[in-house]
Amino acid sequence: MNVLITGYFNDTSKKRVTGAFPKGWTITIVEPQHIEAFIGEAEVLIPEHIQVDGPLLNKAHRLKFVQTGAGYDNVDIEACTARGIWVSNAAGVNANAVAEHIIAFVLSYYKNIPFLDGALKNGADETKLDYVGGELFGKTIGTIGFGAIGSRVAELARAFKMNVLAYDTNKNIKSDDVELVDLDTLLANSDVIAINIFLNESTRHMVDKAFLAKMKKNALLVNTARGPLVCEEDLIDALKNNVIGGACLDVFTVEPLSEDSELRKLSNVILTPHTAGMPDGTKFHETRYRFFVQNIRRVEQGDTPLNSLNTV
Repeated sequence: MNVLITGYFNDTSKKRVTGAFPKGWTITIVEPQHIEAFIGEAEVLIPEHIQVDGPLLNKAHRLKFVQTGAGYDNVDIEACTARGIWVSNAAGVNANAVAEHIIAFVLSYYKNIPFLDGALKNGADETKLDYVGGELFGKTIGTIGFGAIGSRVAELARAFKMNVLAYDTNKNIKSDDVELVDLDTLLANSDVIAINIFLNESTRHMVDKAFLAKMKKNALLVNTARGPLVCEEDLIDALKNNVIGGACLDVFTVEPLSEDSELRKLSNVILTPHTAGMPDGTKFHETRYRFFVQNIRRVEQGDTPLNSLNTV
């Protein structure tokens, strides 16, 4: 099986990724800008930082299967279906890793850990530091999306005695432990808002000026889902003008994040480089790659892949 993986990997993560696949398979890992040189031979594509669209698929003469992570907004499913190419995602596989990252973000923000760590490492006089801290106890966290990640965030948050609100477009979702509310109620009453939904045309730039204006003035926004869910221009303006308290971001409109992005310069922002779903090392998640191998074998044997997003 010829598997093509795109993304930005260091040497260590390349070795770990390659080692996750069975011997005898051809595993090629390339940076996104080099994909066209390899797509013609690929039978399986695991895409990151690329658009899997008609023009690319026209060059993918042997492609049978596109396997994504949780999100699949970068894949034209109709174009794949028209060419007889399966598409599947890995929703839920990294739910715990992402949920833990969200809670780590929230703790780091309220405990002011990045500031204190930087101050001490830069030789600051700890007796003269001017900072504030806070507890999670009694605060309200709102999760937009109550699937695998959102529900796990709720479990972890309750361990800190937080109140939990949830909003989801799926009206069939029920919970005995979480208060399900409409979006405006969640925005108005949450100290922390975590975004845990898929990106599509209805959710693109969901977090805009109007959204941010409905949040509490000291509220924290956490996005580990997809960058374009947030209008970065509006968010930066809100952060600079104290419309909200702060933001913790693992994903961005353009990745990697530009070196001159204003987000890098704001003291009320904590950033990580799209690593929320990677608990086992940079750009590697052992459980997810086991799922990938299982699904590729299903396609190889003529079976329907798990979490399939189309039928061919």
